[in-house]
Amino acid sequence: MERVNKILYNKKYKDLLNKLNEIEKERVFCKHNMEHFLDVARIAYIKVLEEGLNYNKEVIYAIALLHDMGRVLQYENGTPHEMGSITIAKDILDEIDFSLEEKELIIESIKDHRGEGSSQLSKIISKSDKLSRKCFICDSQKDCYWDKSKKNMEIII
Repeated sequence: MERVNKILYNKKYKDLLNKLNEIEKERVFCKHNMEHFLDVARIAYIKVLEEGLNYNKEVIYAIALLHDMGRVLQYENGTPHEMGSITIAKDILDEIDFSLEEKELIIESIKDHRGEGSSQLSKIISKSDKLSRKCFICDSQKDCYWDKSKKNMEIII
C-alpha cells in the first residue's frame, strides 16, 4: 500500500482533507471524511474479490481516498464535486508512481462515482459509495435530502 500512503501523506491531500473536515465540521448529514473514504475502499475491495475481478487493491484505495476531495471546490466555488475531484486527483497522481493505465482507471472511476459508470470498477465504486452510508443509524435520517429509495435502511452488501 506504498502508493496509497503516498497519497495519504501528500501535502496537497492532507491540506485538502483538513480543509474538508473543517468545512464539514458542523454538517449533520453524512460527512466526506477518512471514515467514509476507507468504508468505500473496503466495500469496493470486498466486492471485487467476491466477483473474482482483477483490480489492484491500491487502485481501489486511491479512488476511494480521492473521489470526494472535490467537495472542497464545490463548497468554495460551486464546482461539481466529481469534476473538482478529477482535477485534484490528476494533480496529486502526478506525484505518485501509478502507471498511466492505472491513473486513467482511477480518474474514470472518480468521474463516474455518482452514477453507474461504464466500467465494472466504476459501477462497483458507485455502489460502494452508496453502501457506505449508514442511514439506518443516522440521527439526521428524517431530514436528509436523499430520496427514500436511495437510503440504506438495512445492512446490504
